[in-house]
Amino acid sequence: MRFTRLTMSTALVAAGLLVAAGCGGDDGKGGGGGGTVAGFNPPKIAPLQSLGKGEGQVNLVAWAGYTENGSNDKSVDWVHPFEKQTGCKVNAKTAGTSDEMVTLMKTGQYDAVSASGDASLRLIASGTVAPVNTALIPNYSDIFDDLKLKPWNSVKGVAYGVPHGRGANMLMYNTDKVKPAPDSWKAVFDPASPYKGKITAYDSPIYIADAALYLKATQPALGIKDPYALDQKQFDASVNLLKQQKALIGEYWSDATKSVQSFKSGDTLLGTTWQVIANMAKDAKAPVATVLPKEGATGWSDTWMVAAKAQHPNCAYQWMNWIVSPEANAQVAEYFGEAPSNAKACTKTTDKKFCDTYHAADDLYWTNVHYWNTPIPQCLDGRTNVKCVDYSAWTRAWTEIKG
Repeated sequence: MRFTRLTMSTALVAAGLLVAAGCGGDDGKGGGGGGTVAGFNPPKIAPLQSLGKGEGQVNLVAWAGYTENGSNDKSVDWVHPFEKQTGCKVNAKTAGTSDEMVTLMKTGQYDAVSASGDASLRLIASGTVAPVNTALIPNYSDIFDDLKLKPWNSVKGVAYGVPHGRGANMLMYNTDKVKPAPDSWKAVFDPASPYKGKITAYDSPIYIADAALYLKATQPALGIKDPYALDQKQFDASVNLLKQQKALIGEYWSDATKSVQSFKSGDTLLGTTWQVIANMAKDAKAPVATVLPKEGATGWSDTWMVAAKAQHPNCAYQWMNWIVSPEANAQVAEYFGEAPSNAKACTKTTDKKFCDTYHAADDLYWTNVHYWNTPIPQCLDGRTNVKCVDYSAWTRAWTEIKG
């Protein structure tokens, strides 16, 4: 999550807005077990043991749309009710990328962050965030079980955050031009594709995992188990596939609104998308449909994490409990366009079919989604006989891929 979150809807165009005066081993699937990473030993930091009186304010780093106070849309405000109930004034800084979130959190000026999986392990490994005492967060009990204690929000059975929401990176296609309807990522990787120049892909180093996921299914001899745990051979194969794909790409997207426009105009006929973009495209009368391909898909799950040296830890915990409460979680999920993390939120959405559309409670759907995680040298798939390629190398490779 990611640059496009700055422009998730027309209401979020002004992404630099501050909500208030900001302070200056499983295989990666949704249905896996606890987050154990071989050889990954973050600094020992004790979680908050008891909840005390609020400090009067809380400083947050968040994706656009996660801390709405009515300034973008008067009807969308879950910040002021929180402030009234707790006495904790919210100072929120909108971040445009996961890298920016990591940088901001390392300044020590912020109490909590809505980190995506491509940032969370970096924050944990550096000791920037602390384990979370979930017993102090009553609403944690209602969060979907398949979001708890995952490789991107826990280490060795210790929770480092509170799940916020999730989404899949699906394949969207023009129903008038793309026939037959695709059911595989081959549609965007086949060098003989008839849609050359009309294909789009997500503009981020983490997209290398999409290529790895496709190779996992089509080249089993590579032995890929987790698209975020790639040894050098597996990584090179994934990068080479993306370099080959570049000849097919019309544009790499990093702006949801522009992606919608491109599908509507016909400049783009197929490529990766999010459900919210598909909904926006359909609202704009673009002839599109989406599919979760047979190889599965990558996806994202955001987690509220608390700073190890939070200046306002009590208000931070109160915020985390609030934002995943049924009412607030329903509001933010519906506004942003994602599946809520709290199961009870599905009874609170304005659109009573919202959770069905976003597969909020569809366990089978999420078992085919490999949530973003931070590639590190200690292979996330549990291998100890090789080193995996870390995220800095992914970033360098992405620059090469795009030329």
